[in-house]
Amino acid sequence: MTALPPPAPKSPESPIRPVGRPLRAMPPTGWARWLPGIHTLRHYDIAWLRHDLLAGLVLTAVLVPVGIAYAVAAGVPAISGLYATIFGLLAYALFGPSRLLVLGPDSSLVALILGVVVPLSRGDPQRAIALAGMMALVSGTLCVLAGIARLGFVTELLSKPIRYGYMNGIALTVLVSQLPALFGLPGGGEGLLGASRDFVGAVLAGRTNGVALALGVGTLATILLLKRSRLPGVLLAVVAATVIVALLDLSTAAGVPVLGALPQGLPALSWPWLERGDIVPVLLGGLAVALVSFADTSVLSRTYAARRGAFNDPNQEMVALGAANLAAGLFQGIPISASASRTPVAEAAGARTQLAGVVGALAVAALLVLAPGLLSHLPAAALAAVVIAAALSLIEITDLRRIYRIQRWEFWLSIACLVGVAVLGAIPGIGLAIVIAVIEFLWDGWRPHSAVLGRVDGIKGYHDISRYPHARQVPGLVLFRWDAPLFFANADLFRDRVLDAVAASPTPVRWLVVGAEPVTSVDVTAADILAELDEALHAAGIDLCFAEMKDPVKDKLKRFGLFVRLGEQRFFATIGEAVSRYLALQAVPWVDWEDRLP
Repeated sequence: MTALPPPAPKSPESPIRPVGRPLRAMPPTGWARWLPGIHTLRHYDIAWLRHDLLAGLVLTAVLVPVGIAYAVAAGVPAISGLYATIFGLLAYALFGPSRLLVLGPDSSLVALILGVVVPLSRGDPQRAIALAGMMALVSGTLCVLAGIARLGFVTELLSKPIRYGYMNGIALTVLVSQLPALFGLPGGGEGLLGASRDFVGAVLAGRTNGVALALGVGTLATILLLKRSRLPGVLLAVVAATVIVALLDLSTAAGVPVLGALPQGLPALSWPWLERGDIVPVLLGGLAVALVSFADTSVLSRTYAARRGAFNDPNQEMVALGAANLAAGLFQGIPISASASRTPVAEAAGARTQLAGVVGALAVAALLVLAPGLLSHLPAAALAAVVIAAALSLIEITDLRRIYRIQRWEFWLSIACLVGVAVLGAIPGIGLAIVIAVIEFLWDGWRPHSAVLGRVDGIKGYHDISRYPHARQVPGLVLFRWDAPLFFANADLFRDRVLDAVAASPTPVRWLVVGAEPVTSVDVTAADILAELDEALHAAGIDLCFAEMKDPVKDKLKRFGLFVRLGEQRFFATIGEAVSRYLALQAVPWVDWEDRLP
């Protein structure tokens, strides 16, 4: 055989180029972890500048109509959506760990803001701004505190079916809330049922504005048709509708509701003052916004980090999202989140860093300072079409069909969340989703699988006798496996199943060995139950033993005094070792299949 030649020496002039997917970048440390925007600026490559400038200008074409549309849909003056866009992007550029993520008002938050603002503002635009601003401050504070406390994992507790359920419910709520504006009608009742009832009544009464409906449907059709193209569908549709209304003077001739002129200039730093009765609804709304916005932001940031081989820091992502919401709330904006529709726009336009978002924010600010009346003829029906198009993108059906086929009970969990959001309202529905998530999380540990193990000829190890009916059990020995942590909610069940296994043994039991490898934790309640079980088994002449128990779990038993009580000799490294020790001490007829091999 010919030996392979030694590798050629590396040289600085001929570096080895990486092949395939890049490795994940190392996380920044020190102050750079908390201010990644400054870190990026210090290492900025001037070759990126033209890409970021162009991407920022392209992004502006989407930021303006979308920011206005989501604010109006949330029951807040349109200008608040643009204020939130400007200051949210600037704050995220400083604190955000992702170089590409774009933040702003989002369709997933519309129903949450609407559910708080509309009933409390009583039609007063300034109160609406204050309420939405305080929701942004509450959600921002919660996100910053959670990020500092390294609680960025919390949204992982919401399973995919539950996320689908509440997002489908929010999408349905937003769709129904925008139908009156699409048909040229005033807003209807509160909640999905009330709004649906009032909308149907108005349509049946013949109060639809046909011209407004035509503009809205045309805008929606344009957005949907151009969705998969490289053309800016939202911008083209909104500009076309605005030009038609302005040229034909449809706001006067046909009574088409329009946006009107925006206030000129930028807002001053201000605190959104509330009435005493507003506090609890705003706190609950802010909590719901924090959960939903971070769930969306974390998913999006992980996706783009994986695509670019970058490090994803969910805790700093939470801090950055909180800072962006704090900035939005202090400058008369509404709560914001990462956008799954605007981020791809920035990526497609060639954005390299968060400077693209800064350019977009400054361009929106320039519009408010120099030309606030440019969108005064924008029809409300076109804004409704923008929001409806976004809500349609939130709806998930395909994956729910897959879940229905493979795990039907999780499908019905998703439907329950959808109904909860649709019937109870967005914020109570989110609460219901969280409760269901906790119950789902606890259920497997509350009522876990357990098994009595036996020896199967020809297969190494010990296996569940319910799956292998021909498995042989060692006379006088019960091998019992518990597939969950052992804690207060399942400790009684553990004891009952152990006693059932002893009672079902075909021979009188001398030892009971718990295969404890799946047991990742034991609490005080469970330890006391183990002590009681040991007493009951000892009285029946049965020794309680454990095999494959992890050292951290043993450490807990030592703290509880149970390890000393049972004795170290009752703990075995493997089930095989426990069986061998049992056979060495007990005179029982047993020939293993491996002993019969030639």
